[in-house]
Formats: sequence, C-alpha cells, structure tokens
Amino acid sequence: MTDGQVAATGLRQANGGAPELPPASGTGAPAFPRHAGVVAPAVPSVAGAEASASARPPGVAASICPRHFGVVAPAFPSHFSGLAALAGELVRRGHRVTFLHRPDAAAYLGASIAGALNGGAGHAAGNGAVNLGGNRANTQSAAAPLVPAIAFYALGARRFPPGSLAAALRRAANPGSPLGLRKVILDMADATDMLCKELPAAIEALRIDALLGDQMEAAAGLVAEALQLPFVSVACALPVNREAAVPLPVMPFGYDASARGLQMVAGSTSVYDWIMTPHRRAIERQARNLGISPRDAMHECLSPLAQISQTIAGFDFPRRHLPDHFHHVGPLRGGAGVQADITPLPAFDPDRPLVFASLGTLQGQRFGAFERIARACRALNVQLLAAHCGGLTARQAKAIEQAGTPGATTVCAYAPQQAALARADAVVTHAGLNTVMDAIATGTPMLALPIAFDQPGVAARVCHAGIGRRASARITGAGALAAHLRALLDDPSYQRRLAPLSSELARAGGAARAADIVEQALADVSAGAAT
Repeated sequence: MTDGQVAATGLRQANGGAPELPPASGTGAPAFPRHAGVVAPAVPSVAGAEASASARPPGVAASICPRHFGVVAPAFPSHFSGLAALAGELVRRGHRVTFLHRPDAAAYLGASIAGALNGGAGHAAGNGAVNLGGNRANTQSAAAPLVPAIAFYALGARRFPPGSLAAALRRAANPGSPLGLRKVILDMADATDMLCKELPAAIEALRIDALLGDQMEAAAGLVAEALQLPFVSVACALPVNREAAVPLPVMPFGYDASARGLQMVAGSTSVYDWIMTPHRRAIERQARNLGISPRDAMHECLSPLAQISQTIAGFDFPRRHLPDHFHHVGPLRGGAGVQADITPLPAFDPDRPLVFASLGTLQGQRFGAFERIARACRALNVQLLAAHCGGLTARQAKAIEQAGTPGATTVCAYAPQQAALARADAVVTHAGLNTVMDAIATGTPMLALPIAFDQPGVAARVCHAGIGRRASARITGAGALAAHLRALLDDPSYQRRLAPLSSELARAGGAARAADIVEQALADVSAGAAT
C-alpha cells in the first residue's frame, strides 16, 4: 500500500467510516467496482497516451506525464459544463478525467442515471463508475454530447438518492423566503460533508493523482490538501477571492474604494458569513476531521498552485491582491453544447432590431418576466427571440408570442446562443456569467435582470464596465424595460465600451489555455519533487 493509500485509509476511518471501496491493486488499471452495467473508464496505454500527446497544441510540453484528474464541483449544470470543456481538452492531450458527485449529476455529462446507479447496485455505498464516452443523457432531451473518455463516479447515493437533485435545484433557483435560503445553504453544507467523507476512498480506488476543484465546492481543496494531492481551483462563477474593496459575488452594489465603500463591503461580508453559518461549520468540521489547518470559508480552500477564472480582468472590478497564480482565461467552451431546437436561426428582418432574451437553465420557468419582456419589445416594435430552456409550457410560450410584436416574436426552449447573440442588437439576461461572457464576445449590449447566485454581482460588473443596464426580474414593468432597451438600442456608447472587452476575451485563451495552466502547474510540482 502506498503512502497515499495509507493516508486515504486513515482519513476514511477518521471521517465517520466512509464506505470502503475495492482497493487499487498492482500497477495497471485501477480496480473499479464492477457490477452489471458498469464500464470502467478506459486506461490509455502508454502508446495511446503518447499518440494523444503528439496532438498537443504548439507550445505545450510533450513530456508531461498523463494524469488521472478528478473533478469536484457543485451539482449545477453551468459548473459541470465549464469543467467538462476543460476536461475535454485534457482528455485530448492524453489525460484521464473522472467527475465525482451524487448520482443525479451524471445527467449533466450525458451519462444515464440508471448507469451510474447500476455501478452501486450491489455495493454498500451505492457507488459506481460509468464511462461516458459517446453516450447521451436519457433524462434530458437537450443534454450535451459527451467528450469521449470522460468518466463519472457516483458518490453519496444513500444521502442523495436518485431524483433528489431536481428538488435541490428548484430550491436554489427560487428560495422564496429566509427559510428557503437556509435550506439552500444546508444543501450546500450537506454536499460538502458528503464529498469530504467519500472522496478520499474514491480517489484511492480510482488512483486519481490530481484534482480540478470548482471554487464553489470547498471539499475539493480540503480533501486535496489532506491527501497531499496537487489541485487546481477553477472559478466557473465569479471568483470568491476576497479583497477589502471588492463586494462579494452575491452582492448587488458597485465598486467603491472610498472609506464608505470599504465599510459597505465589510458590513455586507459579515452579514453573508453569518447567513452562511451552516456551510461554514461544515467546512470547519471537515477540516478538523481531515487533519488539516482550521478554516471555515470557501476562499480559504483555494489552490496554492493555480487558480483559473472564466472571467477576464477588464470585466471584473479592479483587483489589487489576486495571487500571481491566478489566471483569467475567459469562457471554458467545448463540444456541441446544448442542442438547440431552432437551428439555424429564423430569417429575422435585417432592418428591424432584434432582442434576444434568455434567463438561463434554472430560471426559464419565469413566465411573468418573459411576458413583460415581450410586451416591452412590442412597445418598441422590435423583434424578439426568447429561449426559456424548457421552463415554460406550450401554452405559456404561445402567450408570450401573443404578447410580443405581432409576426416578429419567436419563443423556443433552446436557441443556439452564440449565433443568437451575434445576430441580436441587445440581450435581456439573468446576468448568468456564461451568457454575459458570450455577449461580450459578440459585442451585444445587455439588460441584466439578476435573480440568484452570483447574478447580482455579475450585473453590478456589467454596469461598472458600461456595457449594459440593470433592472429587476421581479418588479420592473414592461414600460421601464422598454426604456432600458431603447437606451441600449439607440446609444452606441455601449458597443464602444464592449469592443475592447471583446478583444480581451478573444485573446484570453479559454479551455486550451486553462489546460496549459493545469499541465504547467503539475509539471512544476513534479519538477519540485524531483529536486
């Protein structure tokens, strides 16, 4: 048994007896639990790895040893999507990648939930590995095609049984009350607890030798430090790195480095930390159980090797104290993404402005907001393409079409977002980071209607950069929305301010540069160990 295996076994026993997995044996393929319907992710041969490595982009060292990366992220579609793009780039370079989380999360990668559960049908923990190469989710009609060789390993099936994720997503998308918000935070704490308890044994069994950890899931950093595994932090949402003058990502106010602004940030941060007490206690408890130094916040669980952000520096508030190993790479994109149900785009009138409206994957059910957007477009006599991501019924979609400009309103579940933004003269968005980055790429002015998560912070940055306007998804009426859209359509200064950000984003590097950073960070670790 290696030192890492000894450490993992000790942690498993100290951490409440997380379920034993079959130990890895020999020096060949890892010993995956094998049950009916389970396919262990293929282990590339040395020759295969070298062949894949030969396809590396120029400037990337061909001598980097193939790694088996584990990916740990919150069970949200946008977080899995960004990390899957990075995973796909790493797979293309000869590495192996396995996502680890509750069984339902397999659907985000295109694995059938049934397949994930079959992996644990005969196992006490309900754990199982599923090779995701070439499969599509059978639970979501618009699931993204998979990158071949990405694997998914189900954890926590007892604590998070099949079907439980949908309810958690509904709570997160619309907490509805202080009690609802507390339930969302408890969900976060439960996920961190489960991952900290079950990851060490899974990492040992799968012979994972490095982690990619989403900044929003503290378990990645906690477990990596405890097992002495190298890990890289990835900010799929706004970075959680704290600075005295920078409001937290969830805060709606702008940048202000004055004494009053600093006081505002400090006060709001204290309130946030108090609200997050259940999650902070989970981090504190697991740090103690894992035998690492005390901490109780996500920003204290970040990688000392490399931190990658989907933003660009020009979009964020001024930063003064980011670590040298923090890198803005722009959006992580790869593969075909969500399958659009209108492809190509309809033949919109080129002489009439077009507004594209999308409230994201988790907020597409907000009929009232879409209806007010449609009425605002009708007041301006402009075209509207509204994508509700499957959140509306056919009757609701028809009602939105009728509320919009006659003969110039199209409502669909999924639209090809980049193409829609490139054609649109303005976009109405929930201020999700992915949509905002895509709008920057296409130079499309934005009307931000933040609803949840880090969207208030994203909207504040849209206004700070002068590339859009902000209103309320809940209470802003059609008339006020029309006034905001008129300003975006008539004032060329928004597009002028978007132009340099579009150029910066085009140079940021995306998933390919992120993979370069990951490989270089691990190469530096290997070089340091060799000396």
